[in-house]
Amino acid sequence: MSGLKFLILAAVAGSCFTAIPRAESQVSINIGVAPACPYGYYDVAPYGCAPSGYYGPEWFNGGVFIGAGPWFHGDSNFRGNVNNAYHPDHGYKGAMPARGEKAEPAKLVDKAHFSGNEERDGRGHATEAKR
Repeated sequence: MSGLKFLILAAVAGSCFTAIPRAESQVSINIGVAPACPYGYYDVAPYGCAPSGYYGPEWFNGGVFIGAGPWFHGDSNFRGNVNNAYHPDHGYKGAMPARGEKAEPAKLVDKAHFSGNEERDGRGHATEAKR
């Protein structure tokens, strides 16, 4: 009889382990909303506001920044010019706009007044600008 009890207990224990639902692993990354910067934001974390003159005019549509990095909203074959001298990783220590600041119309660059030195694709990939 003790053999039968052991067998029944083993069967009950086994069925308990198979009845436990499996947890599926999921990876969900919520990057939130794009930074609200007057002249665009850098395309690498921590996505700080870029100063006027970093992005060329092709990065704006009707005065609105088309985005960069995870919030990029341009064509898949988009290439735009930047002046990376305005990037802190390249030694820039000048004024940086704050998030939520409004753009000053006098500081917006146009094609005639922009001097880019690097071409970027909006997703953080750079190539040398064609001269």
